[in-house]
Amino acid sequence: MSYAIIRNAKYKRENLKAVYRHNERKNKNYSNKDIDKTKSYLNYALKEPEFNYEKQIDKIREKYDLKGQIKTVSNIVCEYVITSDNDFFKRIGEKETKRYFETAYKFVCEYKDLGEQYILSAKVHYDERSPHMHLLFLPVVHTTDKKGNNIDKLACSEFWKAKDSYRQLQNAFFEYMVSNGFDFKRGLPKEETNREHYTVKEYKNITNFEKTKETLKSIKLELPEIPDLKDIKKVMIGRDEKILNDIIKPKDKLIEELYQDNVALHKELSKQAKTIEEAEKYQNERDKIIADNKELNNTVKI
Repeated sequence: MSYAIIRNAKYKRENLKAVYRHNERKNKNYSNKDIDKTKSYLNYALKEPEFNYEKQIDKIREKYDLKGQIKTVSNIVCEYVITSDNDFFKRIGEKETKRYFETAYKFVCEYKDLGEQYILSAKVHYDERSPHMHLLFLPVVHTTDKKGNNIDKLACSEFWKAKDSYRQLQNAFFEYMVSNGFDFKRGLPKEETNREHYTVKEYKNITNFEKTKETLKSIKLELPEIPDLKDIKKVMIGRDEKILNDIIKPKDKLIEELYQDNVALHKELSKQAKTIEEAEKYQNERDKIIADNKELNNTVKI
């Protein structure tokens, strides 16, 4: 069974040009090898921005009189990346895949009473490994000012105020999608797995074989014209440290995290096994009581 996947990222104004060019496919060439430009015609928008993201934000803030002090260091936009695994999309087919993203879009509009007016862009990509949607929105909270007047306020820190905000998001998204007819299982929470949620880029940096090869190629033994043994040892130590830090340690960390996942899963299965054992014990006692009652009834009749 598959997972309903939703990931959140936060952006400052200075980040938005690059995000815009990637999501809206404005670049001619991409360093991301996963992008197949021959399939880009399959991409579509559930909400198309009228302008670039910066200008779109300014228009929305003016139109809806958004409050909130925005500084250069402030996060002003959030992005959900919404997807699942390839097997899930192949299993449900094209029509249901489209409904999946439409349903996810409605979820975002309704979650925390955000409202569709605060969504900047929602773009579904089919030209990478798995179908996914990039949905950017302004983290607006509905609150009151000092005079008690209702206001809408652009405030990322308040939107994600709760310590377990992301778990609440994951739970709400899972329940919403399941209630709309999609068959998913819920992942274990971070507290049980001890595992951080990595971005797609972070996963690629850890596991990408091509990157590992490039790193190895970049490590050259630069020796002086007349090297002595000490020089060679220094260079080799530097090379070994780079391999350790850039390749081995990141992979070891991922292996450890996967191990923690397995430990958490084992604990969960152990709990279930104990529950089954107790249920069987209860059933045996119940059967014995029924048998004793039946024997007692027969004795009374005699």
